[in-house]
Amino acid sequence: MTAAAIDHLVIAAETLAEGVAWVEDRLGIACSGGGAHPAMGTHNRLIRLGDLYLEVIAIDPEAAPPTQPRWFGLDTFSGPPRLVTWVARVPDLDAALAAAPCPAQPLALTRGDLAWRFGVSPDGALCQAGAYPCLIEWQGDAHPVPRLAETPLRLFRLEVTLPDAFALPVNDPRLVRHPGPPALSALIDTPQGLRHL
Repeated sequence: MTAAAIDHLVIAAETLAEGVAWVEDRLGIACSGGGAHPAMGTHNRLIRLGDLYLEVIAIDPEAAPPTQPRWFGLDTFSGPPRLVTWVARVPDLDAALAAAPCPAQPLALTRGDLAWRFGVSPDGALCQAGAYPCLIEWQGDAHPVPRLAETPLRLFRLEVTLPDAFALPVNDPRLVRHPGPPALSALIDTPQGLRHL
């Protein structure tokens, strides 16, 4: 996995149960996989979307408070579950962070045989309101997608609205960019038709 690519989409929720129920109702497919992130005090569930996945994430009420702000703006998140950002897989996290429009520091994380480095902002805030992706560099060949249950769901289109000055690190035909104030939405192809996130 060396080329930059869309790695996954991120749905935030006030509780993981609420987020999972919202996603499963919207997409008609049960979540699978996931676990806890002790360093961030969060937990998640996943759904495979072909070559990428959807992550539902929330603060883990049973986890010890982290020593730094939680990722994905979860410390200040409120309201119904929703798409808050997307994650781009890059071959060189340090170089990608240096070129990104928002400051972030690499954080090394593991879960079982999965190992990755992730760019985390100092205050936990999302870059450009989540329209600019969070950045991840997977270590080794292990990745969540092959171990998730196959589904008929696929990313149809990811629409990103950003000012023209910001260059995205990913070139993907499913990624549609518009100029303007930061905004993000996704269309998922399901057996019941397109579903908007």
